[in-house]
Amino acid sequence: MRRTGGPARDSIPIMVQDLDLWSEFNVAMLGATAALAGLVIVASSVNIAEIVKANTLTARLASAIAGLVLAIVASASALIPGIDDLWYGAVLIVCALGAGVFQLNATIVIARDPAPEDHARVSKAVLGFLPIAAYLAAGVAIMLGNPSGLILAAVGALIAIVVAIIVSWIVLVEVLR
Repeated sequence: MRRTGGPARDSIPIMVQDLDLWSEFNVAMLGATAALAGLVIVASSVNIAEIVKANTLTARLASAIAGLVLAIVASASALIPGIDDLWYGAVLIVCALGAGVFQLNATIVIARDPAPEDHARVSKAVLGFLPIAAYLAAGVAIMLGNPSGLILAAVGALIAIVVAIIVSWIVLVEVLR
């Protein structure tokens, strides 16, 4: 719910006012990322026996899902009435670090993969860090009271969706090779 103008609005912190302006975007991202996460899990479950045989596929898929969960939590948290910039920024940072654990694991698994034909190790590892970096930067900016953090959070959500789609497609194609 958006706050209306008037004298009471002046007592509301600037960041909360800005966050209210993003409510429709966050509702849309919450729905989109939750639906996509469900679709990725269902699509993966069809070939789960083959996916778990390949450590790199499992780790990359887990990282993509963690990125979507990060976007879900970030969008949902932004919709909490009256959440202040310190709490919202902290939520973004903590959740980004949590997703970062999954991506770090995927990076280690990719680096240790003995497949000699694998020439895209760096891009496979870097791709998953993009939404995490955007959310970490967003969290810091928001905690410092900089409204540009809200744009970075939006960018993080969009990147998380794109990365999840790319990784999921690659995993589903690679498992059938």
